Amino acid sequence: MTYLRWSSDLDTGIDVIDKQHRRIVEYLNELDEANDGGDMTVTKHVLNELIDYTLVHFSFEEDLQVKANYPYIKAHKRLHEMFTNRVLELKLRSENGENVTPELLTMLKKWLVNHIKGDDSDYVESVSKIVEIEVVEENKSSWLNTALTTDLVPIFKTALNADLIPVVKTALNADLGVAIKKMLR
Repeated sequence: MTYLRWSSDLDTGIDVIDKQHRRIVEYLNELDEANDGGDMTVTKHVLNELIDYTLVHFSFEEDLQVKANYPYIKAHKRLHEMFTNRVLELKLRSENGENVTPELLTMLKKWLVNHIKGDDSDYVESVSKIVEIEVVEENKSSWLNTALTTDLVPIFKTALNADLIPVVKTALNADLGVAIKKMLR
């Protein structure tokens, strides 16, 4: 049975953030299953994975906020720090043999939903602007890189060994000329 089901009202509209939030929800469900199974070794492993992933997510989110000049980054970062401290307290209790999983699951479920719907929704407008720019630039460079490393290089190498040298020379003088020259060396 699913402990927390993802719903569209948790979407921020920023794909990379939504994917990370969904992964945290998956970890919550895995933690619930591990706890129900009663194997403390598995439970502790999933707990550690969840904590590690969440900390990486916080760092990623804060980095986007810095890039976007989000005006409330200090407050948002402070919320992350307070949450992290609380989770680390629970982790310490767990390492001392206490089963904190039910308490942790309840806390995480409430905090995650409230944080996404409230705190995270506040930065969406600022961050989505820079994410859109990065995605467009990434798509451009990704297409160019793919084209140069997979599609065009064999064609140009073949052309250099055939009677297509005038065509290649024209292409080398075009916008892609510098990149193609580097690839052919």
